[in-house]
Amino acid sequence: MRMFKRLAVAGVVTGALLGSVAGVASASTSTARPACSTVRLTGGDTSLTTAPGIAAALLSHGIVPLATLPATEGASTSSGGVAVKFAFPVTGGSVNLRQLTGMIDHSGGILFIAPATGKQISVSGFVINLKAGELTAIVNGNAKERVPLLSLTKTAASALDATFGTTLFTSGLELGTASAVVKFQATSA
Repeated sequence: MRMFKRLAVAGVVTGALLGSVAGVASASTSTARPACSTVRLTGGDTSLTTAPGIAAALLSHGIVPLATLPATEGASTSSGGVAVKFAFPVTGGSVNLRQLTGMIDHSGGILFIAPATGKQISVSGFVINLKAGELTAIVNGNAKERVPLLSLTKTAASALDATFGTTLFTSGLELGTASAVVKFQATSA
């Protein structure tokens, strides 16, 4: 989880360097504090890349991960094997730059489907909570079922195994990493 928090913070810092900012930059200040404390997120993307071996394990068990619109996906190969990279549009949120807290909201999702059986689980409505260092998602459109996505809980692992008839998923399984590049606008000083 600490690794994700570092990635999320890196995304916010990247946004500070690349984002559209109204009245934030102050090159002549003598402190390291941001000129404003809170920014409203206006766009960007979060990329989620599967951990080494995850995509191959899913595919070998007949489970295909697909992006749901407006998210996109692509595959790549490396010495670690096949990886799937998803990109999710940032739709809003806000970040307190002084405390490095806030939320990043997204659209799109991932549909895990077993074409041979027609069984499926969808995750969507991604939210990055910077304070908790966690990316969560809604399961099958049920807002009451919001789960951490990058590291499986026991409940999530059991639900995936039960749905797909496998023993592939375990508590604590690291599914991948995420990084965000955001655009923002200052909201308060």
